[in-house]
Amino acid sequence: MKEKNNHTKRFGMVIDLDKCTGCGSCMVACYAENNVPFRVDETNKLDSLSWLVVHKITNGKPYPNTEICYLPMPCMQCDGIGKHGHSPCVSVCPAVATDYDHETGIVSQIYTRCFGCRYCMAACPYHARKFNWWDPVWPADMKKYLSPNVSPRMRGVVEKCSFCFHRYQQAKDKAFYEKREELYEDEYQTACAEACPTGAITFGDLNNKNHAVYKLKKDPRAFRLLERLKTNPKVYYLTSKSWVRRAGDNYLANEEPGKIKQEMVHGH
Repeated sequence: MKEKNNHTKRFGMVIDLDKCTGCGSCMVACYAENNVPFRVDETNKLDSLSWLVVHKITNGKPYPNTEICYLPMPCMQCDGIGKHGHSPCVSVCPAVATDYDHETGIVSQIYTRCFGCRYCMAACPYHARKFNWWDPVWPADMKKYLSPNVSPRMRGVVEKCSFCFHRYQQAKDKAFYEKREELYEDEYQTACAEACPTGAITFGDLNNKNHAVYKLKKDPRAFRLLERLKTNPKVYYLTSKSWVRRAGDNYLANEEPGKIKQEMVHGH
């Protein structure tokens, strides 16, 4: 039977931090898929471009009680829908170079509209946006390997993770050709989700009950970063370690943030 879903889509991710090994495969896949340029000397990370960053965090305790966690951070695709929806970057952009796509729930970035004011970078609480300080430069032999589906960005504009939106467009074109209204779950997947060797990244429609992310977001281990800001991120994390969740400024109903922060500082 042909299934028809008329609901609004909210594409998002669930990242299992207990599975992530910090290998960086997701970052490399993102670079290759989205033509993210890099320089010979990448030691100054303030100048680096990366749509997805794998952070290494620790519980701050001395050996042998030290624990580490690797936390991949793409754009959180903050939800601008609903009574409490708020996409900080969309709210401040004077050029409408970034907008909330109501069909997919993805926060877009239109490079040809951006004039580099960087208000969006200041507004983003997740530091997910990056500024192009230089025109993109690649070795001559590498140019023929660039993705033809993503345009390189010019100097002076802001860029960010798009959830590989061009893949969604390709999947929609294929479905239209096959006279289908809906996409299969595996038809639209981000490059980072496909590249993860441990299966830590799951991508799909958060509103679709048949998608894995719909069930995973309801996992008791699930949390989002800085939820108290009411940005409604569409990237969820899973972890069995309470200190990781608290490091993301996320607390359970019976927890007191101030008291917990004091305990973490003193290593309790």
